[in-house]
Amino acid sequence: MKKALLPAGWVKPRGYANGVAASGTQVYIAGQIGWDENACFTSREFGAQAVQALRNVVAVLDAAGGRPEHLVRMTWYVTDKHEYLASLKAIGAAFRELIGDYDIAMSAVQVVALIEDDAKVEIEATAVIPDSARAA
Repeated sequence: MKKALLPAGWVKPRGYANGVAASGTQVYIAGQIGWDENACFTSREFGAQAVQALRNVVAVLDAAGGRPEHLVRMTWYVTDKHEYLASLKAIGAAFRELIGDYDIAMSAVQVVALIEDDAKVEIEATAVIPDSARAA
């Protein structure tokens, strides 16, 4: 199980948690970009790449026997803050569909570039799979 951390007196953040406490098997997911299982980009559009990167995070987590609710941390690296902000509505809808809750410690960082020239977003994540989930 995981628990979002909210210090006493703090306003609950929108779209992320300040911190998360969890116990179980830790899974570290490398930065996932917006290409498909064949390492091909199907879109150059920021929102579409972000959705595919989220799908890729979920696929790697599934390979570990985990589910989206086991995610406890994400870091988003974006090449253009304005494209990211302009795509928030579509990204939010996909996030709710693919991930579910926002009880995840998250950071977003604008970077000059990513290693793959066509990549506009890269998402790395950490999950903790409860022992009870692995036994099921």
